[in-house]
Amino acid sequence: MFSVLIPANNESDQIGTCLQAILASDLVSGTDIPEIIVMANGCSDRTVAIAQEAETLAWEKGWRLTVLDLPEGNKLRALNAGDGVAQFGTRIYLDADVVVSPQVIPLLHKVLAVDAPRYASGTLVVAPCRTWISRAYRRIYLRVPFITRGVPGCGLFAVNATGRARWGAFPDIISDDTFVRLQFTPDERVAVSAPYEWPIVEGFTNLVKVRARQDRGVQEIAAKYPALLQNDDKPAFGKWRALKMAISDPVGFAVYAGVALASRRKHLQNQTWSRGR
Repeated sequence: MFSVLIPANNESDQIGTCLQAILASDLVSGTDIPEIIVMANGCSDRTVAIAQEAETLAWEKGWRLTVLDLPEGNKLRALNAGDGVAQFGTRIYLDADVVVSPQVIPLLHKVLAVDAPRYASGTLVVAPCRTWISRAYRRIYLRVPFITRGVPGCGLFAVNATGRARWGAFPDIISDDTFVRLQFTPDERVAVSAPYEWPIVEGFTNLVKVRARQDRGVQEIAAKYPALLQNDDKPAFGKWRALKMAISDPVGFAVYAGVALASRRKHLQNQTWSRGR
């Protein structure tokens, strides 16, 4: 069986939908009860209360739901707290703003039921955006090689017990998803066909902040864990691909390139960040 771990910091608007989607999964009954652990960290809203309200429904649906109310707002320490109480070796790590389709979790469970180390994710669907600038950015984002090839694991990644044994506690780093993905070779990563929905932030300023943080996260991995880079199969963007995108969608490409350029500004390198919606 498996554990679903959800770190959540002030996610009262999202956690209910996230949990409802998980509980609608097409599970095959077995002797063990799968578990969901919500690691509410540093929450000042109703995240904890809303998650706790789902405990009865979870039990009725054949799940065990545990809500950890952690005082400190720190995602990596929340992940470690969740790992510390998880009962099963197979772990599905899920952001609180992700909405899974009914087949995602059972398919992840199936592909991870092997002895060899394995990393898996679903088929990414980027949620529709409200603002025109985020819609333009989204059009190009969905066409970049990192998203169209491989198993990016944005907002959702899962590992089996053998795979999880490759690292101990999550280190205090920016990019937990990159850290985990690069623990595995490309041949050890599997994408299942079922979709899940993951949002990008709204507005130019938030897009720039997120992009800067993502870039810093990758740079940090390269500096602290250079050996992991041997598992990086991220395809190059390429000049011809960029030219084709610019011709086919000049507005989208201008926005995407503008965000990338703006994210390199020095004052963003040490800026704290929280997701903007």
